[in-house]
Amino acid sequence: MVDLTAKPFNLDAAAIAWVRDTIEAMTIEEQIGQLFINLNVTFTPAYLDRVLDTYHVGGMRFRGADAVTVQAHIRHAQSRSKIPLLIASNPEMGGFGSVNDGTLVCTHLQAGSHPDESIAREMGRVAGIETAALGCNWAFAPIVDIHRNWRNTVVATRAFGNTPEVVIERAKAYFDGISESGGACAIKHFPGDGVDERDQHVVTTWNTLDADEWDATFGRVYRALIDHGAQSIMVGHIGAPALSRKYRPGIADRDLLPATLAPELLGDLLRGELGFNGLIVTDASLMVGLTSAGRRRDLVPVAIAAGCDMFLFFRNPDEDFGFMLDGYRDGVITEGRLREALERILGLKASLGLHTTPREALVPGPEALAVVGSAAHRAVAAEIADKTVTLVKDTQQNLPLRPETHRRIRLYGITGQADFTGTDPSGYLQIAREELERAGFEVHPFKTVQQRIAEGEQGVAFHTVLREEASADYADRYDAAIVFANVSGFAQEATVRIHWSTPMAAEIPWYVHEVPTVFVSLSLPNHLIDVPMVKTLIHAHAPSREAIRATVEKIQGKSPFRGTFNENVFCDTFDARL
Repeated sequence: MVDLTAKPFNLDAAAIAWVRDTIEAMTIEEQIGQLFINLNVTFTPAYLDRVLDTYHVGGMRFRGADAVTVQAHIRHAQSRSKIPLLIASNPEMGGFGSVNDGTLVCTHLQAGSHPDESIAREMGRVAGIETAALGCNWAFAPIVDIHRNWRNTVVATRAFGNTPEVVIERAKAYFDGISESGGACAIKHFPGDGVDERDQHVVTTWNTLDADEWDATFGRVYRALIDHGAQSIMVGHIGAPALSRKYRPGIADRDLLPATLAPELLGDLLRGELGFNGLIVTDASLMVGLTSAGRRRDLVPVAIAAGCDMFLFFRNPDEDFGFMLDGYRDGVITEGRLREALERILGLKASLGLHTTPREALVPGPEALAVVGSAAHRAVAAEIADKTVTLVKDTQQNLPLRPETHRRIRLYGITGQADFTGTDPSGYLQIAREELERAGFEVHPFKTVQQRIAEGEQGVAFHTVLREEASADYADRYDAAIVFANVSGFAQEATVRIHWSTPMAAEIPWYVHEVPTVFVSLSLPNHLIDVPMVKTLIHAHAPSREAIRATVEKIQGKSPFRGTFNENVFCDTFDARL
């Protein structure tokens, strides 16, 4: 049995009795159902009723929508579930990402890019307030990865930094902030992302540090956060060859597995050496880092057998539920392993007080939603943006640019694919134009070949646009060029880089020798690998109005740049520094 009196559960006798009595009263189908966290794909009551009645899930995470829709959805789910549900959110940037109208406070990297550690606490505090108002009680955050490899883009903006010291400090601060609202956290992604340059969403990735170096970096982080009270840990589909060999000497390369399926990483290391007593949840089971490791009918129960307590998302609910049940009946999941998982699942619920809270009180009333995206929270985001917008380099002393001296601005936008939030990835460009015009600039937006064709223009090709754009009178037409890049996203590419609109595209900064040119990144910190010719680069961190407004003010010299950066921005190339 699990020690439910110990950290992080800290349960009294009554709560432990509820956990064990509840387990005893379940059918085996209900016990198996508790292992699953469903991704709710629609918001209809009939859909929720079927998920709850058929699969008896232990938790849910919803897709993005507005706060009113999400809160009503959660309220119905809690009212219909036999056992109170863990309701997860993904508040990595604040309330935004959990709901469409939540506050984008800042990114993890942004929270690590200024000496003020209270930024991370405020980020967590706002995230906790907004998600608690929805009825969420479990945050899949903070992220405790270390951005060791500048080529890794999946955690480039989602890690607090590139050293264990900054990650520990800021992750603790975020944890403290979000914990004010009473929910649990799942720190992620064990055994640690940021070493491999690839993305576990599309391929199994590997933390290739040797055992001693891992222990001094990622191991140090996990020890610190476990000691700080982390209630749960999300395991990535990330293998760790040296660590597997430490506990399984002689293991062949072909037998190495992602941590989700590796008992030596979950049992010997995480439970044993690191002493973690809380709940272990898999990362999303749709990721190819997991699904490419074996047949789904095998890997579904093996994840629980290896030491995970909850399984994140069905692919096909009928199939996955059947696979898990068959795994139990066939002995892949032992009675003892199932019991341990159930005690930790219900133990987490009891530690949150879900077992004693009246069902109608598990979700706040609609009036609680006034905090979501509130003016007060947007003011927090604006203050953080002012502190963290970062001047990476200005080697030609192009700044400041003011309407009095550089009135005519050629505005370029570089847009990546949409991310999980579903937000229009090109929306930033209109905000940038508005903020520049608000400052008094005369803005001339560049239109790509695709945009001009979409508007009905005939005879347009990359070379005709380039010929028009790159004419000798460029400096007569414009006083300066500003490029805003919102290139981000993951789960569709192993790595993410700038993708220009056409071959030899006219928006590529060929014009750096014609007029003062400023490149502003609204996401990734590693763009200098693709635009080393740029002499002035600003990292604004986020495509929010607050970040863009702060950037425009700093471009004009109205406020100082106060953000900091680490060496990853120069991408190990000499020309990026020039």
